[in-house]
Amino acid sequence: MSGVDSPDILAAYDAVRSDKNETNWLLLSYAGAVGDKLVLSGTGTGGLEELVPKLDDGQAQFGYVRVEYNLDSESKRVKFVLIVWIGEHTKVMRKARVSIESGNVKRVLSHHSIQVDARDRGDLDEKDIVARLRRAGGADYNGGRG
Repeated sequence: MSGVDSPDILAAYDAVRSDKNETNWLLLSYAGAVGDKLVLSGTGTGGLEELVPKLDDGQAQFGYVRVEYNLDSESKRVKFVLIVWIGEHTKVMRKARVSIESGNVKRVLSHHSIQVDARDRGDLDEKDIVARLRRAGGADYNGGRG
């Protein structure tokens, strides 16, 4: 299964999902220029703001991030986002493999509210992602104000 179910990836996934751990993102990258082996290439506590600059324009990568946002003045919601990144300089054959590999990744990083397919860092604007999470979450106690 491409290494996506390795112990270090599973531990990072559990850390991101845990309310008791400050880790709120992980990044998976291909181990080499050829092949389908995925490795954990980073984790952090700075959310999307910290994760996005780590994306490589020459690679396909998979990110998983915990996003917290306010529903209203008194309540907060936590959701998880799967990011499928294909940098603009990613080789054609690697791009073709992403759809196959993303199925394996989704089986392991299975708890996410939305998937964001990103080709440009602008696709990962936190305000836009929170708006999508609100729509995906059903009830919007913020009167549709994003």
